[in-house]
Amino acid sequence: MSSSLSSSTRYVEAMYASHHSWLVNWLRRKLDTHERAADLAHDTFIRLLSTPRQPGSVHEPRAYLTAIAKGLVIDHYRRQELEQAYLQSIALLPEELAPAPELRLQILETLLRIDSALGALPAKAREAFLLSQLDGLTYAEIAVRLELSLATVKRHMLKAFRACLDAA
Repeated sequence: MSSSLSSSTRYVEAMYASHHSWLVNWLRRKLDTHERAADLAHDTFIRLLSTPRQPGSVHEPRAYLTAIAKGLVIDHYRRQELEQAYLQSIALLPEELAPAPELRLQILETLLRIDSALGALPAKAREAFLLSQLDGLTYAEIAVRLELSLATVKRHMLKAFRACLDAA
């Protein structure tokens, strides 16, 4: 282990010791269970470890941890919302057409990856894709709605389809 990695790890350990309980309590106010808050606090420190910083480079540790944790909370609620929508759509299927539990999990994981991929796209590309796939608009209609050229809409759609294929 290099000395910079070692000092970075020690810094995260010190932040964990100093702020973990506070972070769990902060997250508990945002989430439904203490266990979920503890999980996201753990994920916050994992994220902190995966982006090494120079010791002392974070001048406001609680603000920094809060920023990371807020993103994780948003991701959590987005996943939860997507899972609920998926489960509701499955509930409408006749029992013989409903996927097996293993397949449900695979489908849900794929949906989450696609959601993440779409979330990483520029706003106009994401909006064009959703207008096409959810609202059934043609590329020409999307171009008018978003005030873009038809060629730009096609580029956005290509980018979105590639992102979805990569995620799937």
